[in-house]
Amino acid sequence: MAQEKNRLIGAATIPVVLLLIMWIIRFVEYGFGIDLAFLGVHPLHANGLPGIILSPFIHAGFKHLGANSVPFLVLGVALFYFYRDLALKVLGFIWLMTGILVWFGGRDAWHIGASGIIYGMASFLFFSGLIRKNNGLAALALVVVFLYGGLVWGAIPGFFPKQHISWESHLGSLFSGLVMAFYYRKSGPQRKKYSWELEEEAENEDDEDSYWKNPTNTWTDWDD
Repeated sequence: MAQEKNRLIGAATIPVVLLLIMWIIRFVEYGFGIDLAFLGVHPLHANGLPGIILSPFIHAGFKHLGANSVPFLVLGVALFYFYRDLALKVLGFIWLMTGILVWFGGRDAWHIGASGIIYGMASFLFFSGLIRKNNGLAALALVVVFLYGGLVWGAIPGFFPKQHISWESHLGSLFSGLVMAFYYRKSGPQRKKYSWELEEEAENEDDEDSYWKNPTNTWTDWDD
């Protein structure tokens, strides 16, 4: 029990710290009456390059940040709990790749908010659970779909025509999460193999070493 508690605390540390930074920045903006949207991604403009790193920390208001907080925390903890050896690499790639894709392909506007990262984590958790054929991770994938399946609509251009939604961030992040799920498909937690599967693998290895199947071995004539 204590071990699981420590693991959960460890998994929550980085997501909580990142979320805390987001809230501190929002309170600073509110308290000093400033707008830090210029730290977002501004596609194809040099002044928008810092936003590749900084944009997820900046939000349009408390409502915007509040809507992102719970899914960011839930998905972040799930990522670091189930994929603790890969989580930083996955999160870092999603963070950077989303910003880069938006900078190259986004509309001429300031793109801000952590929703892009949320889409990426949801994408990774979902596709990774399917690819690995791990019952526990597949169940997690279903939970992600149940809780955040509606996120996919936010990645469709024009689906929210009257709202300032950066579908470019969402779409780029979904793609980044899928790439990471495929790239790390053989790393991290794997599906448990049963005894009969191990026996089949052993038999296959024996077959590969047999003379009739291995082309590197040849028959020898013993006529002499």
